[in-house]
Amino acid sequence: MPLVLSALIAHLDVPLAAHPIAALAGGGVSLDLDRSFLIQAIAFFVIILVLKPLLFEPVLRIFEEREKRTDGARSEAREMQEEAGGLLRKYERELERVGRVAAEERDRIRAETGKQEAEILEEARVIATKISEEGRKKIDDEVNRIRFDLGKRSAELSRDITRRVLGREASG
Repeated sequence: MPLVLSALIAHLDVPLAAHPIAALAGGGVSLDLDRSFLIQAIAFFVIILVLKPLLFEPVLRIFEEREKRTDGARSEAREMQEEAGGLLRKYERELERVGRVAAEERDRIRAETGKQEAEILEEARVIATKISEEGRKKIDDEVNRIRFDLGKRSAELSRDITRRVLGREASG
């Protein structure tokens, strides 16, 4: 018989014949169910009855409360994650909308700037054309005045040139 089993049977003071395994091994140990066993069993149940409301139930309530808090915290964390996800989606949609509005505003401003640029360039062309025409007119007026003066003085100049070349005045 194994050493552990024989030590256990010897410790219980059970007759070897009363235990089926021990009966196979041979020899007998007697088991006495006397008052000390009954007192120990009653003491055990009294301790259980006393400790149940004082120790076991409060500890079980603490465990239960802890479980509820843990579940509540997980649930709250899940709700917060869902809320954060919703806020993130809302933020991304708003950011996209702002981007579209900004692009539309940029395009509108570019078109307006292009229009103003075209107006300014047209105004500059008109002014440049006007200045150019005024300059041509002044030049034409000056050329005509010079021609008129030259026409008036041409006879004098030709006599002066002839006198200088010939050394005398031309008749005529």
